[in-house]
Amino acid sequence: MGLKNISAKYIKFLAYLLVIVLVNLTGITLFSRIDLTENKIYSISNASKRVVSTLSEPLTINVFFTRNLPAPHNSVEQYLKDLLEEYATYANRYFNYRFYDVSPDEGDISRGTEENRELANNYGIHPVQIQAFEKDEIKFQKAYMGLVLIHGDVIERIPTITSTDGLEYKLTNAILKLNNKVSALLSLPEKIRIKLFLSSSLEQVAPYMGLNPLTEMPAKIERIVKKLNNKHYGQLQFEYLDPSTDQNLKKESEKYNIMSLSWPAISGKIKKGKGVIGLVMEYKDKSVHIPLLQVFKIPIIGTQYQLTDINQMEEIINESLESLIDINENIGLLASHGTLDVQGSFQTGPTRSGDSDHVNNFRELISENYTIKAVNLKEGNIPEGLGGLVIARPTETFSDYELLQIDQFLMQGKSLAVFLDAFNEVMPPSPQGMAFRGQNPRYVPLKTGLEKLLAHYGVSIRKSYVMDESSFKQRTPARFGGGERPIYFAPVIKNRNINHDLEFMKNIKGLIALKISPLDLDTQRIKENGLAAHRLFSSSEKSWEMSGQINLNPMIIQPPKLADDMQSLPLAYIITGEFPSYFDGKPIPEKTLAKGDVKESAARKEPDKKPDVDLSKIKGEGEFLSQGKPGKIFLMASSDMLKDNILDTKGRNPNTMFIMNLLDYLNNREDIAIMRSKEQRFNPLADTGAGIKTVIKSFNIAGLPVLVVLFGLTVWFRRHSRKKHIRMMFQK
Repeated sequence: MGLKNISAKYIKFLAYLLVIVLVNLTGITLFSRIDLTENKIYSISNASKRVVSTLSEPLTINVFFTRNLPAPHNSVEQYLKDLLEEYATYANRYFNYRFYDVSPDEGDISRGTEENRELANNYGIHPVQIQAFEKDEIKFQKAYMGLVLIHGDVIERIPTITSTDGLEYKLTNAILKLNNKVSALLSLPEKIRIKLFLSSSLEQVAPYMGLNPLTEMPAKIERIVKKLNNKHYGQLQFEYLDPSTDQNLKKESEKYNIMSLSWPAISGKIKKGKGVIGLVMEYKDKSVHIPLLQVFKIPIIGTQYQLTDINQMEEIINESLESLIDINENIGLLASHGTLDVQGSFQTGPTRSGDSDHVNNFRELISENYTIKAVNLKEGNIPEGLGGLVIARPTETFSDYELLQIDQFLMQGKSLAVFLDAFNEVMPPSPQGMAFRGQNPRYVPLKTGLEKLLAHYGVSIRKSYVMDESSFKQRTPARFGGGERPIYFAPVIKNRNINHDLEFMKNIKGLIALKISPLDLDTQRIKENGLAAHRLFSSSEKSWEMSGQINLNPMIIQPPKLADDMQSLPLAYIITGEFPSYFDGKPIPEKTLAKGDVKESAARKEPDKKPDVDLSKIKGEGEFLSQGKPGKIFLMASSDMLKDNILDTKGRNPNTMFIMNLLDYLNNREDIAIMRSKEQRFNPLADTGAGIKTVIKSFNIAGLPVLVVLFGLTVWFRRHSRKKHIRMMFQK
């Protein structure tokens, strides 16, 4: 009997062991996953699903990964296999992947393995050296840990994958770069219509306006469209429309807000008439208007007309097309007016002295996903095809004409990201023109003209700096006493002061600001304009303002003595909606030129202009937008948030994620922002007050022992009662 029981136990044990082994083998060979994490970090995001499900040409991912790597690298290979399997689950038939064997078999490299290694090297995937712990010894070995993506004739590679952090983000972005334009164009259900509105009636006034090439424009644009069609799979359709011959076309041109000119009979040579000129790209319910004629009111010279350079038309149409079908990856950065030199080469004009304006990390980060387009408002207008414009710390005054360009850019439904400092930091120069070391800078209130635009939209900047008791702590050297010194002008933004209503902010749990000014929101104007304002984050309840005489020496800054002098201050806003133009109801600003430019312009204009025709009688309408399409404005009064001491090149700290998520949100790539930040590992504990901390400490020290004693007494009492109850039963 005993032997049978022992045998039964062994059989059960072996059966259970077999079930466990089979379950593990099933989990390895068959893909299945239940993601119970809050941010779904082990499931691919909607952006990844959308990218792989819209492939229109074969995409192949070749993975070169050495097998049986030591921990923690062995988990990277398994994670990559699961990730690609999940991509394949949601992908269409064009998605393929393959793992190549590059591992030696018991020390020997087979012919197939050698060929795979040679293939990896040809793709630019080379082995890296990793550490391995074996038998209490540290050993080094070389391992292949990379992959290559092939889409048509284009190749993208990720040469080294040593961690699972951000792996989905890297893969999806790589696929997106390869797939974007090709797949988007091939999957269009209908063609993109390029409409040239050009009234034949303009031909009688064109010679007097210096627009002699006007009659050649339709044929030139049609040739450009045909050339582009060869590169865009025949998805472009050109139409030349003459509103002078069809009244319905005139009404259609008004819908697009195209430039309209009207004139009376002039000098018996020109008959009274009207005409329109403009180019429209249309796809479904979306359209992009490309102005073809610019009107300048120049002092002394008067009204001047200029056609868009036909040599630039191919690039303008191509960039506008990307914006129209939502594959726009261009981002504009203001490169004039003393802004931060983000691109490293396009800055014009003076920058503030004594400042460490290194923004190399910011440039490197945005270059991964966007093509930087320099915008110089002193030399020209904002180019077409930009989804957003970044204005980072301008220090020079904008003319009204330049403000008009920014205003009208926003009216087109575009986005503005404004990092505008409240003060200009100026170092006191020595007689030799060099700054004295150790001297404090002067903080001069900064006025650029952007302030009146922002105030019209409903938000403004206070001329002060935010100090906060919840701030960065600097370690003091031992020779100065040691310890930590609070840097009050570097507020630490806690999770409770961050607004998580917007999706791209949900996983941002903490930030650090630097030399930041508070913002004021005009709620009445916001309401009147029909806009929505979202506060992104604010300082703690123990913050205050430094204004007037600014001195940021940490040694002398002290918090206010009264708690009433402290309050939480808003530090960043996003405003969305259909913005009203600042220039609505105001005279349209004239473009001012330097004296040398005025003479050159007059000399260039004189041969084409007929002296006996008064061009001031030609009136232009359209082009100006008094009410905008839905757009976005972000404002934060600190350009230091873009500098290298705040942002890291890997893009993993909260500040970097916030800035990159913000730019993605402003450029209508919110799904990419959500995917990037879902792996945010900075997840601090809830901040508690001193009283709560004291209660928790007291409970841990005294409360837990008391609970143990009470539990023991309860158990003893129950046992004693049970014994008493049993004794009473038998006594009966």
